[in-house]
Amino acid sequence: MVPAEFTGYFTAATAAAGVLIGLLFVAVALRPDSVFSDDAPPGGRALAGSAFTGLVDSFFVSMVALIPHANLGEVATIMAVISLVSTVQLHRRVARQELHIVLLILGLGIYLLQLVVGVLLLFDPADRGQVYTATYLVIAAFGVALSRAWKLMQGKHLQPAQPAGDSQ
Repeated sequence: MVPAEFTGYFTAATAAAGVLIGLLFVAVALRPDSVFSDDAPPGGRALAGSAFTGLVDSFFVSMVALIPHANLGEVATIMAVISLVSTVQLHRRVARQELHIVLLILGLGIYLLQLVVGVLLLFDPADRGQVYTATYLVIAAFGVALSRAWKLMQGKHLQPAQPAGDSQ
């Protein structure tokens, strides 16, 4: 059970995630062949998929938090597992030079911590400290997702990778 004082926050987070998912769809629609075509660079698919994963995770965690008497731990745990698996699968196919290692580590860290928080909330759904942690994890997931979406919009995945040691 999420304390009532968090209702405003989770309402805003749900709305923001929904809008940002829609904007990500628009961004991908502007360059569909650079993300979804057979010859699209894996980095583009990973950027779009990772941004989508973070936003969907935030959306569902926030939406379920608004359901009266729902246990936030259940959705946090389920979404953390889905997000971890998705993130690993997306980045398995990306070449090392295309891999945005800092964002990958942050994303995996967020979902691992969310998994821990979710499990703790399964046992004590009213733990305010863990609910606060969940709120900050939603913010962190937004940050990583938006960073990836921005890189996608900039077309960084379309630039040819430079061999190691080359610099401009």
